Amino acid sequence: QVQLVESGGGLVQPGGSLRLSCVASGSTFRLLIMRWYRQAPGKERETVAGIPISGDGTIYLDSVKGRFTISRDNAKNTVSLQMNSLKPEDTAVYYCSATHLYDNTREFWGQGTQVTVSS
Repeated sequence: QVQLVESGGGLVQPGGSLRLSCVASGSTFRLLIMRWYRQAPGKERETVAGIPISGDGTIYLDSVKGRFTISRDNAKNTVSLQMNSLKPEDTAVYYCSATHLYDNTREFWGQGTQVTVSS
C-alpha cells in the first residue's frame, strides 16, 4: 500500500510559478514510478509528467514542455513538479501517482492539490 500526499497548489498569476510536491509512504520509494496528472473542470484527466525510478527518461505533456520540470528526491521520498510560465489553461487539480516497478496491477493516487492561474 502506498500513500501519497500532494502540496504546493494555490493561486498564481499568469506567468508565475508554483512548485508542487508529493510525499510517498508505505513502500520503497526508489522502486516507484511516479507521475503527475491534472484534471480541469469538464475535461479529461491528462498525464502531465512522469519520471522513472532512475530519474532519467522523463516524459511531459506537449503543452507543458519547457515550462514544467518533474524531479524526484529518493532520500526524501518526494516527487516534485516545478511549474513556470503558468497559463490560465494550466488551471486544474493536480494529482501525483505511483506504480511499483514490480507490481503493475495498481496505481496509487494522492488527494490532489488545486492550481489556479488567474489574474
